[in-house]
Amino acid sequence: MADAMNTFSLLLVLHDVAPQTWVDYQPFVEAVDALGDIPMTWLVVPDFHRHNDLDAHPSFRDLLSQRVARGDELALHGYFHCDESPSPTTPRDWFMRRIYTHEGEFYSLSREAALARLRAGIELFHRYHWPLQGFVAPAWLMSEGTRQALRQLPLSYTSDPQHLYRLPDFTRVEAPGLVWSARSAWRRGVSKWLSDQREQRWRQAPVIRLGVHPVDLRHGFSRDYWLHTLERLLDEGRVPMTKAGWLASHLQRCGRAA
Repeated sequence: MADAMNTFSLLLVLHDVAPQTWVDYQPFVEAVDALGDIPMTWLVVPDFHRHNDLDAHPSFRDLLSQRVARGDELALHGYFHCDESPSPTTPRDWFMRRIYTHEGEFYSLSREAALARLRAGIELFHRYHWPLQGFVAPAWLMSEGTRQALRQLPLSYTSDPQHLYRLPDFTRVEAPGLVWSARSAWRRGVSKWLSDQREQRWRQAPVIRLGVHPVDLRHGFSRDYWLHTLERLLDEGRVPMTKAGWLASHLQRCGRAA
């Protein structure tokens, strides 16, 4: 960690981790492992779309435990990763919950509902002895009730596409991220163009996040982009870290500067 305090870093983050998405991730993870010791942050969904309950998948849980032993981080990524709240009633909510995404699980939850799901997720991590510091809402969408709930829980951070937030006070830390929309060929083309532009702007950023989704890995164009980008950033000297590891080094650096 001390070496990373004076260098540029990169954070490889795997979204929507669940038994059903492992078939997408396995070849990619194996390719990353072949590059060397590259810690990753896995955003784990306890019961993906209500039919991938981790309690029913011991072999996948064993895999996640092995990744923790390697030095990877597991973070809580919602609970069901699907939006089951009552239908939206405003144009903005309709756009966010029906056009932007159908998976904004925490977008409209009350504090009580958010607390119940967050506590259930925390309990699952404790049950399987997985260290837990971070929570990332599906599609990064959080209601005010969710924010209130997070202030009451023993978690260290949450995030949005361009920042990490230290909990419980939501102190913002700049952490720009690349992410794709890969559901169609034209979206993949636009995502590649936008990512190239952003990466150029962020060449001097202390940290860059690579936010990979399972759908990205179903298409050679996007899968190759993530592997080549990872290799290039490593060749440029960026140090790979987990989100929790980088945030700890950032806080240590800020403490020394104070």
